[in-house]
Amino acid sequence: MAEIPEHLLKRSAEAQARALGVPVEQVLAEIRGEAAPEPPARTPPSPAASEARPSAPSGIPEHLLRRTAEAKAEVVGSSVEQVLAEIREDLAPSPPPAAAESAPVADAPSPPVAAAAVASPQDSPSMAASSPAASSPDPSDNGAATAVTPRPVAPPEDIPEGVRPQRLLTVVKAKAIQQVKATPTDKVNTWPHLMIAEFTALMVVTAVLIVLSVILQAPLLELANFNQTPNPSKAPWYFLGLQELLSYYDPQVAGVIIPSITGLVGFMAIPYVDRNPSTKPSDRKFAIMLFTLFLTGSATLTLLGTLFRGPGFNFTYPWADGIWFDDLKDWVHFE
Repeated sequence: MAEIPEHLLKRSAEAQARALGVPVEQVLAEIRGEAAPEPPARTPPSPAASEARPSAPSGIPEHLLRRTAEAKAEVVGSSVEQVLAEIREDLAPSPPPAAAESAPVADAPSPPVAAAAVASPQDSPSMAASSPAASSPDPSDNGAATAVTPRPVAPPEDIPEGVRPQRLLTVVKAKAIQQVKATPTDKVNTWPHLMIAEFTALMVVTAVLIVLSVILQAPLLELANFNQTPNPSKAPWYFLGLQELLSYYDPQVAGVIIPSITGLVGFMAIPYVDRNPSTKPSDRKFAIMLFTLFLTGSATLTLLGTLFRGPGFNFTYPWADGIWFDDLKDWVHFE
């Protein structure tokens, strides 16, 4: 048989001594074969030991008591019912201090080994250390059995005596499967939300254009005659703003530089100048002001070219000289 290392023997002897409540040297001698092992005596606990032991709070669940009794029964080697009865006796309410002081300690018949017989591997080191001292006999007693009261050890907070604490790994709070947010988001589904809104807007714009085409008479004019140029010769309404600029500036400035700076560079620079991500009009004051500036300038030039330009593209008043725009002559009259 292979020889067991000394440190393993020492650890095994310490564990058995803690469980049985005997000195480590005695268990170590039994393991080495120097003395015959003697089973621990299973005697009921003495009243003095029960009174000295701190009482555990009542109201412990039955399944915890059962599990503690099974663990202690495996260590001690006794039945589960016997250990369970001892635990319930320990958990019983302790007598008043006056009664405990008047109880005779010297007449306790049970040996002090019984106080350590129900110790479990989960007991505190201080309890295990006090058990060998309680079980060792005093040579001055001449063989008389005397009950030694062990030093009471206060149980840990919120953990009753005799209950094995369980290690808690983590606590996971229950959450709903679908999170409900207080503020709605700006995302909608393409179908049906977006498609229905766009189709409705398309139908409304189409109906307005049909009504305008029926009400406004806009017939085609006669064929162009290059020998007889109409006076004034005006472009369509969407180009009248540019034609109005030509009456103020050089064609190179009015037809190339201003449209390039305004249309190409100006409009393309707006997203880089105004980088506000908000969609609320109250937060986009700079963008609204910039768009209003461009829209007002374009509308002003278009209205001037349509209503205030007469023969020779000279400045006139429509309420005095009339309308000099073919698309408006039939349905706009100033009197």
